[in-house]
Amino acid sequence: MKLRDELPVDHKLASVYRYGAGVCGAVLLAFGCLGFADELTPFDTQGARIAGLSTNGLLSLVSVVFGLLLVGRAVLGGDVASTLDMAGGALFVLSGLAHLFNLDRPANILDFRMPNVVFSFVMGLLIATFGMYGRVTSRLPHDNPYWRRRHPRQAARGALAARRESARTPLAPTVLHEPPAPSAPLHR
Repeated sequence: MKLRDELPVDHKLASVYRYGAGVCGAVLLAFGCLGFADELTPFDTQGARIAGLSTNGLLSLVSVVFGLLLVGRAVLGGDVASTLDMAGGALFVLSGLAHLFNLDRPANILDFRMPNVVFSFVMGLLIATFGMYGRVTSRLPHDNPYWRRRHPRQAARGALAARRESARTPLAPTVLHEPPAPSAPLHR
């Protein structure tokens, strides 16, 4: 089974993945655009504060690129959305960890401060949560494609039982309505 076959395009979970990525992408895009509006220098480590977060031109560029990727992924949709959301969330969390060790060092070229690290953790966990929604839990409904993928025998038995039940149920007799026969003329 291929990854694209795992989730039907019209499944209700696909909208959760799309909207989640779209909202997170819009937040990143707005943050990056506000940084560009302030005409920040690219590698300034004493950058401006926007929405409580420190930023410079390079961080604004990274925010716009990732925001566009998330919004583009939300617009395109598709079946691999969940996996992409989980991977993107993990990248944000790893970025927060990496920048946590670079605070107040010359290697801090994105001008991260502690609020930026917290924001990276929160955004990463939020994106990953949207990606894991309906996929990573012990109580998935039996019509969920991820449950069927994990329990192929039970899913096959359930599908077979449903087919047998539909075969056992007799079809209701179809009553054809024929036009009424013309009545004979009355002779007096």
